[in-house]
Amino acid sequence: MTEKRNEGKASAKTSPSSINEVYKHNNTEKAKPSTTKTTKGGRGRLRNFATVVYPESAPENWLEVLDRLHVPAFVSPLHNQDINPDGSPKKPHWHVLIMFAGVKTKEQAQAVIDAIGGVGCESVSTVRGYARYLVHADNPEKAQYSKSDVRAFSGADYDAITHLPTDDVKMVREMMEYIRVNQITSFAQFADVCAVDHEEWFRALVTKSTYFIKEYIKSLVWETSQPQPVQEEPAEDVEEQQNSQG
Repeated sequence: MTEKRNEGKASAKTSPSSINEVYKHNNTEKAKPSTTKTTKGGRGRLRNFATVVYPESAPENWLEVLDRLHVPAFVSPLHNQDINPDGSPKKPHWHVLIMFAGVKTKEQAQAVIDAIGGVGCESVSTVRGYARYLVHADNPEKAQYSKSDVRAFSGADYDAITHLPTDDVKMVREMMEYIRVNQITSFAQFADVCAVDHEEWFRALVTKSTYFIKEYIKSLVWETSQPQPVQEEPAEDVEEQQNSQG
């Protein structure tokens, strides 16, 4: 197992999907004083760390190991559609964001990362930014992954950490389009669809969008039930028809 893990680490160091790339993209703000301390030796201590896990180098039960550690964490969907700048596919990988209840040294965080076979250990000062990066929420030029496929551990709430007001507007637009295209005529019908196939919509529907969507469906049903006005033919067309009949 040690040789296998070392091989994975060696190959991952040169991989464009390494943790350093993501860290540079998201970790642009300084760590807040409330979450950072300095030990006597001068080493910084933070609460949040990130790593990358590759299927070929991690233990088969690495998710179970993470769960047993009882550390709040998020695991991204498997990134198997990412592309390098030269157009070649990146190695499939998971991004893991670990959020300790108290500040930790990098060495303490590394012990957790080693237990799950992670490659790299980077401190994260902007939790929301990194958490949103797990699905490329703010990077439309990258492959998009579903929020519902993010795994949360030990009480971590992905929606609470990543939610932005602009997400509500985008989601309502998506629901409106779906309702109109699929000719949904019942709120119950739409709620059932959301509960089965669209977890994010269902959460929004239950918590904040019920009234708007109900009114939209009601209005759409009324609109489609109205008789369509009959367009009168132009006078010249009527005259031509009469002449042809005569």
